[in-house]
Amino acid sequence: MKFPRNSRILRSQFDVAPFAAVFFLLVIFVMLGALMPTPGVPLQLPSAGDLPGSSRPSIAVAVDANGNYYFENQLITEPRLKTSLRAVSMGSHEPLTLVIHADKSVTYEQLLHLTLLARDPAVGITNLLLATLPRATDAPAPR
Repeated sequence: MKFPRNSRILRSQFDVAPFAAVFFLLVIFVMLGALMPTPGVPLQLPSAGDLPGSSRPSIAVAVDANGNYYFENQLITEPRLKTSLRAVSMGSHEPLTLVIHADKSVTYEQLLHLTLLARDPAVGITNLLLATLPRATDAPAPR
């Protein structure tokens, strides 16, 4: 069969309405997704700059303003935290560093208690770091 050379595939004007509808639906989905709560513990970490880090393997414990402990994204009691830290420490081939994510309102006494819990010989974690946010005025050092 011979096709005519002057035939046009699109014989009518281009309709923008379906594309606009899809665009607005995408905008609505993105806006609704932004309103979804994000999982995690709401903490306000203190700001500090130019602090050392650790190259060792680390585990994290969070302490909120009410003094609750969170380990592996779960609310945990103190005896279970001690047991969990001991199990992770014994399962590691290298010494671990405990990173404490503490809210600004956590008292020094609560931090000291958590530090002593982790440094207990039965647990075996000796290196501890406090997690902080970088200062807003900190800029990378020029090279």
